[in-house]
Amino acid sequence: MSQRRVAVIQAGTSLFDTPRTLDRMEAHCEAAAAQGVELAVFPEAYIGGYPKGLSFGAILGSRFPEGREDYLRYWKSAIDVPGAETARIGSFAAKMKAHLVVGVIERDGATLYCTALFFGPDGALLGKHRKLMPTGTERLVWGQGDGSTIPVFETEIGRIGAAICWENYMPDLRQSMYARGINLWCAPTVDERDIWQASMRHIAYEGRTFVLSACQYMTRADAPENYTCHQGNNPETVLIRGGSVIVNPLGEIIAGPIYDREAIITADIDLDDVIRGKYDLDVAGHYARPDIFSLQVNNACQNPVSFSAQEIGASLPTMKIE
Repeated sequence: MSQRRVAVIQAGTSLFDTPRTLDRMEAHCEAAAAQGVELAVFPEAYIGGYPKGLSFGAILGSRFPEGREDYLRYWKSAIDVPGAETARIGSFAAKMKAHLVVGVIERDGATLYCTALFFGPDGALLGKHRKLMPTGTERLVWGQGDGSTIPVFETEIGRIGAAICWENYMPDLRQSMYARGINLWCAPTVDERDIWQASMRHIAYEGRTFVLSACQYMTRADAPENYTCHQGNNPETVLIRGGSVIVNPLGEIIAGPIYDREAIITADIDLDDVIRGKYDLDVAGHYARPDIFSLQVNNACQNPVSFSAQEIGASLPTMKIE
C-alpha cells in the first residue's frame, strides 16, 4: 500500500525540565494517534531543549563561570541513548503503533550532541543521527557527529532518514541520502525564517522525496525564571515561532506552514509519487554523471581514543573504589 498518513508536530520544550517535556510529548502523540498517523516527526532538540538566546557566558577568547553553570544545567537536561527516556519515548510509539522521529540533546560522557532518534511502531529504538555540523554558537555546546550515524531506514511505510536544521544546506549530505533511496526526508529544525520554506521545497524537488519539517514553537514562558536570554523576560515573547511544513516530491506544499501556535500538521501521501517524480529527475540515478563527479562517504565511527583487545584485557589500569 502506497497511501500513508504522516504528521509533523509543532511543539515547544519545557526548557531544562525533561520529565515535563516528555509528558507534553506523550499528549501530542496521543492526539496524533487519534488522527491515524503512521509517522510523526518532532522538532530539533525537542527533548533536552534549544536554549535560544543564551550566551553560555562566552565571548571570543573567554568563558565565564556563569556559562559553565548554564552548561551544567543543559547537560543535566540531556538524555542517554539508550536510556530511561528513550524507553519512555518508545512506549509512545508502541501505543501509537507508528514510527516516531524526535530531536533530542544526547549526553555522551561530558559531551552533548544534537541528535535525531528513530523509533519503530513496536517501540524499538531503530537508531540515531547526530548532527554533523552545529551552526554558529551551537558549536560551543554541541559536539560534531560523524559518518557512522547517517542512516536511512527501510520500513514498511517507506525509507526514513533525517537531516537536522542547517545540515539541510550540506549538498554532499543530501546527495548521500538521495543515493540511499530516501523517500521520507525528516527535517527537525528550529529555523523559523521564511527562506526555510524555500529550502524545504528545493530539497523535496531536488531529491524527489517527501519532506517533513517540524519546527518548535516556544515562548519565554516555556523557560524557567532563571533564564538570562537576550530577548528579555516577558513570558509572552516568542522565542521560536514555528513554520512546520510538509512538501511533496514535486516541491509543492501539501500541509502548513503554521506559525505562532502549537499544532499537529497532517497529510495523506502517496509514496508512488516519489517514482513518478523521478521519471525526469533522479539525481542519484539517471540524472547523475559519475564519469565526472564522485562522492565518498566515510561511515566509520570516529573514536578519539581506541584500545586493542589485548590492551583492554591485559594492561589497562584498574581503579579500586573504597
